[in-house]
Amino acid sequence: MKRDSFLVRPTCSGAVVAVDAYSTRSFARHSHDEFGVGLMTDGAQRSGSGRGPVEAFRGNVITVNPAELHDGAPIGTARSWSMLYLPQHVVGTIVADLEEGRRSTRELHAPVVDDQRLARLFLASRRAALHPQGKLAFEERLLALFSSLFGIGQWPEAGSGGRLAQVRERIDDAPAQSHSLTDLAALAGLSRYQTVRGFARLTGLTPHAYVMQRRLDQARSLIRQGWALADAATEAGFADQSHMHRVFIARHGFTPGAYVGAFRQSPAISSKIGTTRLH
Repeated sequence: MKRDSFLVRPTCSGAVVAVDAYSTRSFARHSHDEFGVGLMTDGAQRSGSGRGPVEAFRGNVITVNPAELHDGAPIGTARSWSMLYLPQHVVGTIVADLEEGRRSTRELHAPVVDDQRLARLFLASRRAALHPQGKLAFEERLLALFSSLFGIGQWPEAGSGGRLAQVRERIDDAPAQSHSLTDLAALAGLSRYQTVRGFARLTGLTPHAYVMQRRLDQARSLIRQGWALADAATEAGFADQSHMHRVFIARHGFTPGAYVGAFRQSPAISSKIGTTRLH
């Protein structure tokens, strides 16, 4: 039988902790100081919570409030789950952002949620949390996750397009730099949530996705100039060559190596490749 395992990792934010667990154990009643949001990744669990007894199955989102007494026992032999534990001040900042400063405290009311979209939001948040350069993406995805969990969030105010254009200009001027959502929102004069939504309406991309696109544009330009892939990745602001490789494939469907090969085979098309996808 597989042995119990618990993998506890810090995240790019420095405050949030990620836990991946597999266990056959039944846990006694206990509580956490933080908010917990997670996903049942296999098996099922029965638990008592401050919001009543519940059962959670594979694919269900699970939540716990600070100081909420809860326990847990497998339905069957074992279960596995992934969690993000967020300090109260982190969630308070998110709530204040979503509520436009009207309040900064809220409780999670559903200990188990069967919602595929919410599950995808959690997984996206977790992936960004564990990426060394994922802070901007993590901030964006936490806002989306808690906006959905709490059912709150405001659209950008009218007339914010000019200020959001300044956000785009800042990223265009220095795509390789680290851009925090807090700084971009301050430049726009909007909340972080409004900045994400408004920027997406302006450009078709969230700020993080736009940063990745502009870094990719810069890396492609450097590669066309003959830079080595590892050097181009670093200069363009990617964590490393592997990071650039993943973004290249996700955006274009081909690798940076294939891009280099295209120039070596036919230098005459180099001016066209910068704006043409190689499909």
